[in-house]
Amino acid sequence: MTVREAFDLAGQVAVVTGGASGIGEATCEVLAEAGASVGVADVDLAGAERTAARIVQAGGRATAMAVDVTSRAAMDALLDGAVEAFGAVDIMCNVAGVPSDGLVEDVSEAELDRVIAINLKGVFFGCQAAMRVMRPRRRGVIINVSSTGIDVPVPGNSVYSMTKAGVAMLSMGLATEAGPHGIRVNAIAPGATITNFTQRHLYDEQGNIDQERFDAFVTRMRSFSPLDAVGEAMDQALLILYLASPAGKFATGNIFRVNGGQSSVW
Repeated sequence: MTVREAFDLAGQVAVVTGGASGIGEATCEVLAEAGASVGVADVDLAGAERTAARIVQAGGRATAMAVDVTSRAAMDALLDGAVEAFGAVDIMCNVAGVPSDGLVEDVSEAELDRVIAINLKGVFFGCQAAMRVMRPRRRGVIINVSSTGIDVPVPGNSVYSMTKAGVAMLSMGLATEAGPHGIRVNAIAPGATITNFTQRHLYDEQGNIDQERFDAFVTRMRSFSPLDAVGEAMDQALLILYLASPAGKFATGNIFRVNGGQSSVW
């Protein structure tokens, strides 16, 4: 096949959680530009609607879908809704996630439950729902979002990194189960990427905007990269395109890192 054909998603249907912003938003736009019909899913329905509207205005096909990833029933309904809207689901991108800052000894049970529910159970439920609709067709691609945090221990990041390590192991394990059914499963492990996800570093403990604090965070993240750079959402979305497209047909059971080399020199 030609290079264009290798990245062509015409006729494919993708569902992306976390599609209202950040990596999820960029992924929706990239997959749509490659020809896929996209279910833009997020707990923030208004944000999902904005993403879907931009795709439609650009000539693509997309619909906004509200979802609470912490609910297995909601994830099942999301995939069923996408099948009803587009006829099938070929690509499932479990992008939705939340940060968590705090030393292990200080993390409350409520915070632990919140982060596990969204970052780990949400991905697990997304994988289950995707397998249910993909397996009868004996084809499909599941792409989960882990983190460079799985490679690099950092004080105050343990709960978040723990959930993302679980995502990585889930992705590798599911690949062994899904492969015989023609389904590929991979995870990406982004490095520091400037999105709404990192905007929490813009505020001080009182909730006031502190540009110097944010600039210091970005400078610190850049210092961990041999490229002296931080990532953009598009860097991760283009990796997801590779994994979702025919170009990635031999890729499964892997954790792919686009992180500016952060994990190699931290």
